[in-house]
Amino acid sequence: MRLLEAVARGEVPPAAALDELALPPVEAVDGFAQLDHHRALRQGMPEVVFGQGKTAAQCVAICERLEARDGGFLVTRADDATRTALAARFPGAAANPLARTVRLGGPDAVDRGVVVVTAGTADLPVAEECVETLRALGVAAGRVTDVGVAGVHRVLAQAPVLAAAAVTIVVAGMDGALPSVVGGLVRGAVVAVPTSVGYGAAFQGLAPLLTMLNSCAAGVLVTNIDNGFGAAVAAWRILQSGNDLRAETSG
Repeated sequence: MRLLEAVARGEVPPAAALDELALPPVEAVDGFAQLDHHRALRQGMPEVVFGQGKTAAQCVAICERLEARDGGFLVTRADDATRTALAARFPGAAANPLARTVRLGGPDAVDRGVVVVTAGTADLPVAEECVETLRALGVAAGRVTDVGVAGVHRVLAQAPVLAAAAVTIVVAGMDGALPSVVGGLVRGAVVAVPTSVGYGAAFQGLAPLLTMLNSCAAGVLVTNIDNGFGAAVAAWRILQSGNDLRAETSG
């Protein structure tokens, strides 16, 4: 549907659209992967490579196909060997060791009012995965770091920044209380991401997950533990829904 709309707006030539639709939607890669090339047509975003559990060679082979078809790719949970191999094969790719991501191409990133907030510095790897995913989706996210509730004045000092956000993504481990605080301060959407940061009773992120699910702030959305990627996609979907609603209203 988005491709046809782009043709109607004159952004994509009809011949190019026909070429896109004529290509097989699924491509087998050496017996270990089935690439869903039409995901962008259905969802507006291409398939993303989850690097964990894949070898560096497998990730390179998959990304070669994605780059040839879409002009770029995003790999999450990429270990050192995978990041090194992808950087060698694609010199223009951006590797983020903290986020464990490798990104190539994608739309120009613009500010659409998303802020990624971390309770502590130890939550940054998950937050950076979120930021890199948003960047691959064309969204430049702001950052507010190390404002956990152990010093609640720190997040209160950022209240004007948070209040201006369309979507606030809150990444926290330990007791996971920060999303409830933020949820009580802002009117925009709040996406909470529990992390596995914490001592033994945090149960590798289960404690903050349960806290966030039981938030007394209404309407806080919660992702899986350490799932910065999922939070970014949720924020992007929220933004897309807002765009679609505005388009229908103006039409």
